[in-house]
Amino acid sequence: MKKPLSLAEGEYRFAALVWANEPLSSGQLVRLAAEALGWKKSTTYTVLKKLCERGILLNEGGAVTALIKQDEVQRQTSAAVVERTFGGSLPRFVAAFLNEKPISESEAAQIRALLDAAQRREEDP
Repeated sequence: MKKPLSLAEGEYRFAALVWANEPLSSGQLVRLAAEALGWKKSTTYTVLKKLCERGILLNEGGAVTALIKQDEVQRQTSAAVVERTFGGSLPRFVAAFLNEKPISESEAAQIRALLDAAQRREEDP
């Protein structure tokens, strides 16, 4: 079984710069990381190298792109949280979230639409 993706907070914020701006040069990434994260050039290159080694980003010919997209990282991270914290129970996760914060009618409608679409996918494999 493949190990789920796991990005530390700083790694995620750094990758988000790439996702929002790709493709970009490594020099552009250094400037963005300095502005958005307060990082030095050496820190940027260290984290870039680490994320490239893990197969998340690609730095080829000075152009930086993502090999794994943001929605995939979010999906895997969310699934890991539900599994680890709620024993894989999506209803327990949703109940815990809803007990913490009320949602608007618009948000409730969006969630109902997502549930309906997921149920249709389950019924029509």
